[in-house]
Amino acid sequence: MELPLFPLHTVLCPGIALPLHIFEDRYRALVRDCVEGAAPFGIVLIRDGREVGGGSISFSAIGTLAEIREARKYPDGRYDLLVVGTKRFAITDVTTDRQPYLVAEATVIDDEVGDEDAARRLANTATRRFVHYLELLQPREGETADEIDVRVEVETENVMPGEDDPDAAERRATGMDFGLSAEVDPESMAETDDADSGEVSGLPVERRVIIPDDPTTLSYLLSGIIQVELPTRQALLEADTTEERLRDLLGLIDRETFLLRRRLRAFTPTPAVLGPRRS
Repeated sequence: MELPLFPLHTVLCPGIALPLHIFEDRYRALVRDCVEGAAPFGIVLIRDGREVGGGSISFSAIGTLAEIREARKYPDGRYDLLVVGTKRFAITDVTTDRQPYLVAEATVIDDEVGDEDAARRLANTATRRFVHYLELLQPREGETADEIDVRVEVETENVMPGEDDPDAAERRATGMDFGLSAEVDPESMAETDDADSGEVSGLPVERRVIIPDDPTTLSYLLSGIIQVELPTRQALLEADTTEERLRDLLGLIDRETFLLRRRLRAFTPTPAVLGPRRS
């Protein structure tokens, strides 16, 4: 398949929603073509180089299809987009002279689960540990922390404040209640009187993310939410099987939990710390 490419300093995982502001001429053309053709584009992680301006860049050969869910065009030609990751793809070739933007020859990657029983056990364990990880991310007394702004596209439900919820304790115990923001299917949003404002019949509601039972969907969801370095997130995206991705996630969750308990963070040496390179 031919696929317009949008290299970014980010990793988009399937099921994760990403807002984008488009202002460069080449990417305005990309968005216009995709909107008119109701077609996705590909997001790939930039390994070296800049997102904007000229110059050469290098990027990963595996990325994620981005489907446009919302597109707002400004009078001057800029766009605000909301895209959602769907499938992974692998690049086999790139053309630079056919369009103002890069065009790839790409193949969609089918998801392989691996050992299904093992993947399901790993998914259950990862969910429980991830809930504890999210709890540790909350600032302690006297601390300040940036809010995790991650949008996901999974099943949700609306809950009225104070409404009896007999399953809430079980969901919290098994990690089925994350409290993240979610993009909802437009058909389900139409069931509320004012879904965009988060109200039903004029009353505020809490939108609860229902964690998927499918281990592959869950593995991508957690890969897109966990706060790790971009190369690490890219490695999760590229995992050969769901089982492998979940095993890697468990190791990362344990690492991050260890650091959060001690209020530490992973140390990545920079060139300034290492000093000048010698060849």
